[in-house]
Amino acid sequence: MPIRSGRGGATRSQPTDAPEPAAVLRKPPITAKRITAAALQVVATQGYDALTIRSVTNVLHTGPSSLYAHISTKTDLDDLLIGHLCSRLELPTPDPARWREQIRQVCVQLRDQYLAYPGISRAALAMTPGNPDIARVSEAMFSILLAGGIAPQTAAWSIDALALYIAGYALERSLIRQQQKDPDATWVLSQTDLVGRLHALPETDFPNTHRYSTELTSGVEHERFDFTIGLIIDNLSFDASRARSNRDLR
Repeated sequence: MPIRSGRGGATRSQPTDAPEPAAVLRKPPITAKRITAAALQVVATQGYDALTIRSVTNVLHTGPSSLYAHISTKTDLDDLLIGHLCSRLELPTPDPARWREQIRQVCVQLRDQYLAYPGISRAALAMTPGNPDIARVSEAMFSILLAGGIAPQTAAWSIDALALYIAGYALERSLIRQQQKDPDATWVLSQTDLVGRLHALPETDFPNTHRYSTELTSGVEHERFDFTIGLIIDNLSFDASRARSNRDLR
């Protein structure tokens, strides 16, 4: 059969210097680690009140549905955050001779983690047990008190009291910081201002407030925190028989 020439029959060769197709940029997969990092970024820059699933997806440049494999509610997000902060703590091996020092160190570490992210301790106030990293901190604190000879029931309630105080202290500090940044907020900045407000109260009705206004408003840095933590720890009842039992188990 003769080969016929036609307009559509010719095959054209491709030029050798044609540009390659543009590579398709793939987004990194959404992981719990990336979600946590994005959430911490929101809290660190905007405060805990700004934290929503939507604000996290904005940081990750994705949609809410892509997070559902890891979290489905704001509570899940809170659990991730507090668990991550707890994972940063260096927890000591319980030492009966140093238990007060050890429990203080854990409390200070937890406080500093909360203070780094304004308002985040509010999430810890309603936290339910279950996250392994959070449970790890509770176990360590409980074990330290038991090693110090504190009765189990007293130790259990003591770590709860310490955790509540640390979260409350950090939350108060974050609220103060937030008000100081608000140009429209009326905020008392110095002890002198605080004393002046107390002295504005009728002295006949508040005689001791007037008399001890300096004591009522004293404290710099974390002095009040150290005082309260010490007040709790130093007043725990020592159980000699319990301490001996804990040493025997080691």
